[in-house]
Amino acid sequence: MSDGGQRWSAGAGRPLGGALKVPGDKSVSHRAVMLGALAEGTTRVRGFLEGEDTRATARVFETMGVRIETPSASERIVHGVGLHGLRAPATELDCGNAGTGMRLLSGVLAGQAFDSMLVGDASLSRRPMRRVIDPLTAMGARIDSGEGGLPPLRIHGGNTLQGIDYKTPVASAQVKSAVLLAGLYARGETVVTEPHPTRDYSERMLAAFGWPIEFGPGRARLGGGHRLRATEVEVPADFSSAAFFIVAASLVPGSELRLRAVGMNPRRTGLLAALRLMGADIREESVAGRAGEADAEPVADLVVRHAPLRGIEVPEALVPDMIDEFPALFVAAACAQGRTVVRGAAELRVKESDRIATMAAGLRALGVSIQETPDGAIIEGGRIGGGRVHSHGDHRIAMSFAVAAQLAHGSVTIEDVANVATSFPGFVELANSIGMGLQAD
Repeated sequence: MSDGGQRWSAGAGRPLGGALKVPGDKSVSHRAVMLGALAEGTTRVRGFLEGEDTRATARVFETMGVRIETPSASERIVHGVGLHGLRAPATELDCGNAGTGMRLLSGVLAGQAFDSMLVGDASLSRRPMRRVIDPLTAMGARIDSGEGGLPPLRIHGGNTLQGIDYKTPVASAQVKSAVLLAGLYARGETVVTEPHPTRDYSERMLAAFGWPIEFGPGRARLGGGHRLRATEVEVPADFSSAAFFIVAASLVPGSELRLRAVGMNPRRTGLLAALRLMGADIREESVAGRAGEADAEPVADLVVRHAPLRGIEVPEALVPDMIDEFPALFVAAACAQGRTVVRGAAELRVKESDRIATMAAGLRALGVSIQETPDGAIIEGGRIGGGRVHSHGDHRIAMSFAVAAQLAHGSVTIEDVANVATSFPGFVELANSIGMGLQAD
């Protein structure tokens, strides 16, 4: 999937303005297809992200006998087969670049009667899976992996799973979700407790599909032996995709931008709190959602105006709620006045790339003073110059440097950008429509 031959040329555009809606939330799209496939009845998903990651998850379930229709772009009709209706795949199940897909599928497949093999692209094949293998093994699953717990994963079927009380060593919504999905097939009760609360998409969606579940910040509990019932899913705009434009509009003088119907899950929006501490002018309007219902995903329009930012020490309590947005935050810090310190973010080193090292190398190439630490960085805000940076096939790195280029004194070439299609198809066109200067070479 990564292709070093694809690059962008970027530079300062005009003040950003207008209104836009970014594509649907990737995390919600993955889970909607998964639970729709395991439900009884027909689930309609609107706002589905037409990215390579989410399409890969849909193809995996089609390979296991689930019929999924695409009546129009960003819409899926999933004909559920029930919890025990999946068919043994005749081939490997290719997750592409989707770490979410592979980790959550591990939980689903651990409870099946058949064997399966999960594979991924070169980037995904370097991402740690021991963190899901260990708790699933404790539940009774049998999973073989590559050296060091890396993909591919061979999951043996026919094992009886037992619910566990699991305390996750790392704050990871993917680990929590894998254990909860395995818990659907387990005897007894499954409980997951986290060191820090993470996003609760799986819990909200399980409730929406009718599965009895109790959850609150940092803890979830469910029992096996129930059924999932088909429902309708409205996927909100992806906050992680909106983050690039939130930062860009905050930084580019004269900007005022409205981002429509953005998902505002409280375990996802730590970047807003961090940017506001830095002095950002971000207003929430038209808040939507079924107030009081546990399964409702809150949604809001965000109005972002340019404001001078200052460096801060990022509160560690915000880290789990903004782990995917740190590349964009590094850019904000590089353009802020003063020093920004990030701690407690070691998880960034095991994403699609080592995001601390990759962002540090790229920012240095643009003349920014940045010091890596084992779990974060110290960034001195100042002038950004032109230059050449390499995203190492990491979609969020590529889009973050497109934002940095809007403040650069000179043109910026961003290498290896093909994987942006995994999460944000149409990024270049949308960016240019609001005033950014970006060209695909």
